[in-house]
Amino acid sequence: MSHGPLMLDIQGVDLTNEELELLHHPTAGGVILFRRNFETPDQLSQLVSRIHALREPKLFVAVDQEGGRVQRFCEGFTQLPPAAWFGRLYDKNPRHALQAAQSVGWLMASELLAEGVDFSFAPVLDLGTGVSEVIGDRAFHRKPSVVAELAQSWTLGVHAAGMAVVGKHFPGHGNVSEDSHLALPVDRRRREDILMEDLLPFRRLIENGMEAVMPAHVIYAKASPDLAGFSSYWLKQVLRGELGFQGVVFSDDLSMAAAGEAGDVSARARAALEAGCDMILVCNDQKSAARVLDELKAYSDPAAQMRLIRMHGRQKLKRKQLHLDKRWKSAVELVAGYESNPTMELDL
Repeated sequence: MSHGPLMLDIQGVDLTNEELELLHHPTAGGVILFRRNFETPDQLSQLVSRIHALREPKLFVAVDQEGGRVQRFCEGFTQLPPAAWFGRLYDKNPRHALQAAQSVGWLMASELLAEGVDFSFAPVLDLGTGVSEVIGDRAFHRKPSVVAELAQSWTLGVHAAGMAVVGKHFPGHGNVSEDSHLALPVDRRRREDILMEDLLPFRRLIENGMEAVMPAHVIYAKASPDLAGFSSYWLKQVLRGELGFQGVVFSDDLSMAAAGEAGDVSARARAALEAGCDMILVCNDQKSAARVLDELKAYSDPAAQMRLIRMHGRQKLKRKQLHLDKRWKSAVELVAGYESNPTMELDL
């Protein structure tokens, strides 16, 4: 059995019989976890182990564990700062900020890997322009070059822990005000401006081995009439062709309001895969997920299978081992400084 092209979610802290049936379907490829799926690290570890035991190769288990307001696992995990915190540090002391980003990237990845989670959908590579509230402090900085530097340091830490990274939201969500969970964002800037500014962090991380990308549910009207995640122009011509990206392309959640532009859930699934996605996400709608599983039961993409292999977590330290590691203690102390005073400059 191979990795199926669909990542779906589950409803609670353990698997139901119906979910077991869905996850045994050959179209299933992974599970994305949310806060509702988490009670304690022990419960999480048991849930992940159960998911991994269902199939060979193992289903991926992923989460959004960016830090700040997008952190699904909290109790028993270190509360991570938002990306913008590193940007504020960078404006005061670039060297210290880059060290902090690397240390916290390692911390995030190590704590997830200790419980068996394969990867987080991070880092956010969007520009912190102040236009997009849904991005907001999830962005490292306003300047593309600073976003690239901080994200690269963060990625070095994640890689050192044994985890792959997923840069999002390609080619950049920072210059639209609408929240694609709720509405259809349209970016009307010139293609040249997007390529010169928003794409710079993606280009830099691709050059340095970024394993995966998630496109935005945004229409860039002067470049392509389609949402980026359903656009062969953005995924094949620009991402694969111009940027030379050879990694995995995950769709954003096909249940989001903006994705409705591409039709019903079956049409969305087909359109995203045909445009260049390797794995698609359908969240918070189990009936739609089941429908996509059956719709794609004959789907096969050997090239995507080869790319997806790199997304499995590696080099895991178990929780007790991790908590004895000097790097963990140092990173936790660093983050404790953020928790006590989010605006302070750290003395690293």
